[in-house]
Amino acid sequence: MLKERTNFKIISNPIVNQSLSVMRNKDTDTQGVRLAARKLTRILLYEATKNLPQKDIEIETPVSKCVTKTINDDITIIISPILRAGLIFTDEAVDILPQATIRHIGMYRDESTLKPVWYYNKVPMPVHEPNKYYVFITDPMLATGNSLKEAVRLYVSKGIPQENICCISMISAPCGIEALFKEFPDINLIVSAVDSHLNERGYIVPGMGDAGDRIFNTL
Repeated sequence: MLKERTNFKIISNPIVNQSLSVMRNKDTDTQGVRLAARKLTRILLYEATKNLPQKDIEIETPVSKCVTKTINDDITIIISPILRAGLIFTDEAVDILPQATIRHIGMYRDESTLKPVWYYNKVPMPVHEPNKYYVFITDPMLATGNSLKEAVRLYVSKGIPQENICCISMISAPCGIEALFKEFPDINLIVSAVDSHLNERGYIVPGMGDAGDRIFNTL
């Protein structure tokens, strides 16, 4: 049984459920997986960005002047996809947040130890006023939680508050969720499904297989 947390959300609605069904189905081709994943990522990103600070501005419509809200322009927004599967979030994220910086993180999983192995890191940037940084780390599958923990650690080590970091995954496993929160209890986590368990190879059950292979047609 997962512990209830205010900073952990499972997003469910008919579009989410339909998209997950398409993605999970072993008979869905790569194009179908990609289309379903893009629908799903946009919904998850809308939910994830609810914590972005806003300000009031005055604009003029064709009818009259009015005061409306917009995202503060004095904050730094970072989208950080974990390569390669996390890239599926990028196009949608750039559409929604064109002001965001994209910082890729490259890891692959050692199949014998299930530990992440680094091969690319675009995060070694200086951080000024870390409280004004908002980071969204994307990875379709949260299995053991090891990759996400490594990614979160990168940003926390720069002084960015955990509350300003949001991890976004499609399909997750209970053990990965608990492992992530055990080390970083104050981050935000948004998923669209919590599955049963991991198998002996560290794959989520029932899951969708290898998300990267299915998204990029490298089966």
